[in-house]
Amino acid sequence: MAVLMNIALVSWAPRVLSVLRIVAGLLFFQAGLQKYISFPARVPVAMTPLLYIQGLIEVIGGVLLALGLFTRPVAFILCGDMAVAYFIAHFPRGFSPAANNGNLAVIYCFVFLYFFFAGPGPWSLDRVWLRRSVT
Repeated sequence: MAVLMNIALVSWAPRVLSVLRIVAGLLFFQAGLQKYISFPARVPVAMTPLLYIQGLIEVIGGVLLALGLFTRPVAFILCGDMAVAYFIAHFPRGFSPAANNGNLAVIYCFVFLYFFFAGPGPWSLDRVWLRRSVT
């Protein structure tokens, strides 16, 4: 029984990877929208040139990640972006992410790093594009 369950879970792993990528991309996209148009919630932040750039990275990167288009290079860029964001915005307020409000930056960084290595999963435009270019 345990073997059958393990086989079922393993067979679903690639699809769940795609779902994780889509959800992470949409949440990242949403963070960018909050900076630009205060949607879906108002964020009381004074926009600086750096935050405008960050918002652009979040909007474009989130859309590309959710679609699964150029997943590995986008994930690599977003991983680095979140690492830099952590050290610029959070680390100066303390070492621990729990204390400096950097939990999201850290988890995004490592989720994006995982996408860089794991790829987009089966439900992605990368897969459609690569399949077309091979045949």
